[in-house]
Amino acid sequence: MATETLMAGPECLIENINGRLMVNLETAKILSAITQPVVVVVIVGPYRTGKSYLMNKLAGKNKGFSLGSTVQSHTKGIWMWCVPHPRNPDHTLVLLDTEGLGDVEKGDNQNDSWLFALAVLLSSTLIYNSVGTINQQAMDQLHYVTELTDCIRAKSSPGKHEIKDSADFVSFFPDFVWTLRDFSLDLQANGEPITPDEYLENSLKLKQGLETLVLTFVNTISSGDLPCMENAVLALAEIENSAAVQKAVAHYEQQMAEKLQLPTETLQELLDLHRDVEKEAIDVFMTKSFKDVDQVFQTRLMEELEAKLVDFCDQNMKASSDYCMTLLQDIFEPLYEDVKQGTFFKPGGFRLFIRKRQELKNKYYQVPRKGIQADETLKQYLDSREGMDAALLQTDQSLTEKEKEIEVQWMKSESLEAANRISEEMQKKHEQLMQEKEKSFHEHMKQLAEKMEKERAQLMAEQERVLTLKFQEKERLLEQGFKKESLKLLKEMKAIQLRNSESFPMCSIL
Repeated sequence: MATETLMAGPECLIENINGRLMVNLETAKILSAITQPVVVVVIVGPYRTGKSYLMNKLAGKNKGFSLGSTVQSHTKGIWMWCVPHPRNPDHTLVLLDTEGLGDVEKGDNQNDSWLFALAVLLSSTLIYNSVGTINQQAMDQLHYVTELTDCIRAKSSPGKHEIKDSADFVSFFPDFVWTLRDFSLDLQANGEPITPDEYLENSLKLKQGLETLVLTFVNTISSGDLPCMENAVLALAEIENSAAVQKAVAHYEQQMAEKLQLPTETLQELLDLHRDVEKEAIDVFMTKSFKDVDQVFQTRLMEELEAKLVDFCDQNMKASSDYCMTLLQDIFEPLYEDVKQGTFFKPGGFRLFIRKRQELKNKYYQVPRKGIQADETLKQYLDSREGMDAALLQTDQSLTEKEKEIEVQWMKSESLEAANRISEEMQKKHEQLMQEKEKSFHEHMKQLAEKMEKERAQLMAEQERVLTLKFQEKERLLEQGFKKESLKLLKEMKAIQLRNSESFPMCSIL
């Protein structure tokens, strides 16, 4: 869906009515209508610092988000504008402009805390907008960041120290960009000049399921509880994994319908195609699924793909039966029409009929791509004409009673042989399906193992990053503690020196 026609301008996503946050469901539906991956950029900061102006620039527009020139805040709640991605046409850029923090008309900071928490939870990249250089006042304005552990839970049942350890939140938090307005210092890094655009180079990151997160977090906040990342992720996983199953099954159905030519010559031909397409479908699921605890959704996918295979096998059998029956009627009906006309009701007529029928059976077998029901359909057709065959045999006066009895036994033997052959074929088909089911299971496990290994590597890298942050934090605290103790010791030494100089003036000279 083209985002240019989707939203002509920003619309309110989360309303702030008398300090109560509510999701605007009509705007939320716009998120549901977007089929492309979305990139979410949220801007927060003190009110009257030009956040809306900056968001308009990110949207590539001169106007859109409401601008104000008075001391009153114009933006209330959180406003959303979905625009085309500036670099990737396959993605949609979702811009969220938040209500200014620190508005004196609101009276308390609790509402600001919830808005900031929502901004963190919903964003791929969080932009903090402030005016001037980084000084103590700017640091004070950013105090909400250090208080976020009071507004967000990482788990629904946290451990004793889980809430207090901010490093546990690292894997959940978005990229953070601090935008300084009216910055008066030279833009340099390591002695080299840099541009303002380089502050935003990591801002476009993919974030799935925004609509679900919006509803989950806002409903939790509105109920007076703390938004829990774990619960939100589990709810999101339920929706995303269900969608992943549907997309994988849809891919399987589409590819099978396009590539499968019914009827297939053999069952193995269908199973070979199934295996290739199933592998693609599993890959689709693996790409789009996440946090599939105990492989619940992958098991569901296995069951649905198995059911789809059975359905295609049934379609294949029906296509084969229908084609073979039409072919048999075209080939054999002239023969049985002659039987009805009495052509073979004469001495020697039965054996002449049998010879003609065998010639037609050979002609039938020579036709290609009759499918897996060729023998069974032939038997069904000939069994339906068994009465005419028997009547023709009994009226052939050239045959003795003994010869007729031998012909009857031969006909029964031929029918039994055909039945045994069909039974063997059915058993072989059943074994093939069982083998294919086992192969499908191994393919699921193979791709699951590959995904788990990839996720394990990503988790280890993330854990390494968290441990590094923790280690750096501990080093900083130790360094601060060392400096504090050193300063204390220095003050004590100066105090001692001062006391000595007062008591022994010559000591200060020496």
